[in-house]
Amino acid sequence: MGDPQDTNKNSLGGETQRDNGNHHQHEPSDEDTEPALHEQHEHAEHEGKGNDHGSHEGHGEGHGGMHEGHEQMFRRRFFVSTLLSIPVLLYSETLQEWLGFSVPAFPGSEWINPVFAVVVFVYGGVPFLQMAVPELKDRAPGMMTLISMAISVAFVYSLASVVFPTQSAFFWELVTLIDIMLLGHWIEMRSVRRASSAIDELAKLMPDTAERITDDGETEEVPVSDLSEGDLVLVRPGASIPADGTVEKGDSDVEESMITGESKPVSKEPGDEVIGGTINGDGSLRVRVGATGEETTLAGIMRLVEDAQQSKSKTQVLADRAAGWLFYVALGAAIVTAIAWTLAVSFNATVIERVVTVLVIACPHALGLAIPLVVAINTSLAARNGMLVRDRIAMEEARNLDAIIFDKTGTLTKGEHGVVDMATVDGVNEDDALALAAAVESDSEHMIARAIREAAAERELTAPDASGFEAIKGRGVRATVDVSSFAGGSSDGGDEVYVGGPNLLTQLDSEIPDHLKRFADEAGENAQTVVYLVREGELIAAFAMADVIREESYRVVDALHDLGVEVAMLTGDSQDVADAVADELGIDTVFAEVLPENKDKKVQELQDQDKLVGMVGDGVNDAPALTRADVGIAIGSGTDVAVQSADVILVQNNPLDVVRLVKLSKASYRKMQENIVWAAGYNVFALPLAAGVLAPIGILLSPAIGALLMSLSTVIVAINAQLLRRVDLSLPNLPGVSPPNA
Repeated sequence: MGDPQDTNKNSLGGETQRDNGNHHQHEPSDEDTEPALHEQHEHAEHEGKGNDHGSHEGHGEGHGGMHEGHEQMFRRRFFVSTLLSIPVLLYSETLQEWLGFSVPAFPGSEWINPVFAVVVFVYGGVPFLQMAVPELKDRAPGMMTLISMAISVAFVYSLASVVFPTQSAFFWELVTLIDIMLLGHWIEMRSVRRASSAIDELAKLMPDTAERITDDGETEEVPVSDLSEGDLVLVRPGASIPADGTVEKGDSDVEESMITGESKPVSKEPGDEVIGGTINGDGSLRVRVGATGEETTLAGIMRLVEDAQQSKSKTQVLADRAAGWLFYVALGAAIVTAIAWTLAVSFNATVIERVVTVLVIACPHALGLAIPLVVAINTSLAARNGMLVRDRIAMEEARNLDAIIFDKTGTLTKGEHGVVDMATVDGVNEDDALALAAAVESDSEHMIARAIREAAAERELTAPDASGFEAIKGRGVRATVDVSSFAGGSSDGGDEVYVGGPNLLTQLDSEIPDHLKRFADEAGENAQTVVYLVREGELIAAFAMADVIREESYRVVDALHDLGVEVAMLTGDSQDVADAVADELGIDTVFAEVLPENKDKKVQELQDQDKLVGMVGDGVNDAPALTRADVGIAIGSGTDVAVQSADVILVQNNPLDVVRLVKLSKASYRKMQENIVWAAGYNVFALPLAAGVLAPIGILLSPAIGALLMSLSTVIVAINAQLLRRVDLSLPNLPGVSPPNA
């Protein structure tokens, strides 16, 4: 792939100064979270006091802690307010009359309703007033403004009724409205909460300490933060490389898939570049440090993830838009009501009561629950079907996806090499050849050895005994194998059997039969690795090795095409490997040999074509692309950072769940629309009646009847939301696909 490290350092390593990002380092209390709470909720990733890039500790607390603090605050206020509302409900004359019960009166009991209602308003209602401030500042009234208007009018009018007795007060309506809105917001915040700890997970890839080699050749353990450019460090087998640098001594294979996306471990020898955070293989390396701290490739990826998180666009919730419309409708209706009644009966207490009734009834309990109830059921239903929803807005957007980009390694493929084809010479059957190769590779932990052994196990073959195992550097392995049970095998002492690549054949001076040469050429055209089996100096078989495509990948591409969704593939692998996989699966667009920062840009490239883009991945290198995408979908068995960067996690590691995600998103959005119609429909019906449109014929909606209709609307919305559980997420057009785990 060339020298991606140099590119990474040039494009990722520079310091980035920003003043955006809101990273509080503590769990917010009621006092410091309530002011402008809604503004923080909507703009948390756009406004704030800056961010320290030198330390990423506590980043998860910055975003996740803030949302969790808000969620816990609403939960606590809901339960306390509900408890305090009980006396108000019990001593409400309207409820006593409706339900046919009575409670004992005592001196001062007439103050129970106003006193407890005031406490509920101050404790549970004031946060909504504070959250309405940003809406009013932005001149975009929404749900918070509508709630604030209703509870404020009900509160002031009800208190006034204590001093200036009128026909009715709204104490019980006030407290129940506050309770239900607290419940709705608690459910919403719990669904929205997303522990944005991707930066922490990235930081964990870098080891805490390194073994620095001193001038006298000794090693000393030092914190990674103490390393400087030019230091020489020892990287032992299996250890994480502590910084970007250049190999000065040693040979090893380095696992770079979590950074570059390359599916195969990359061979490293003196002069090669290595990336901090990648995993060393079986050999020891001495690495000259070239970049540390903020200059490393990993730090650059961390900044990309953070940039993508902060650049996510604000998407307004349907219910909030409906509430905005309703706010203006309610104000207009109140003004018209005041004018009409004043002209009809002159200005008096009746006019005020009519106007107050209109403004209070304008705030629907049902609209406050219409979306959160669907979101909660959607989240539960998705979880039972192997999908964890971390961002409700992304879940809503999934229904409109124009293109879905899949990472290749570990997503469309298994991320591990396997035997995909083989050929043998005349007189040797495939099972015997595979068993011989498995015997030779029995003591090796190389990925090719594991692939050959797994292929033999799948065919239920028994490998013969082998001895004298020897690794031939850069060429392959050899062993003495008991082949007495094989055709043409010797009966004493065993045969000398080799497994290796083209360099092995050169060393052994083995001739390649024409049909095996054609087999190797064809495999090369398909970007497959070929290894050979040599017995007693004679080449008898060839095996084609490749990253194995998941069986589900064929089906998911077809299913998404049926839904009209474009399928793209994004990979750090070579163009040949990517094209081979894309041709096999029928993928529309291929992005190959893509470095981490360009994966992010490729998503943006499709978005610039006015496409709503989903991204499915599992590696650290996918994290910026996952967060940049409109809908980021992580394979659950992937790295922690990919999971933390995603909006939806596929727990069962099954790409077909992407199709179910789109279907569930469509069904959930339909329920949201239906619930908004039911909730807003109540207002369309109740507001004119409350205003007195039918008063000339003796029909006038009283506050009590309005409250009854409000409750009925809430029940209908709740029942309709429950019907989402009956949505069919099976894939009938794909034979052989197992049904979801509903």
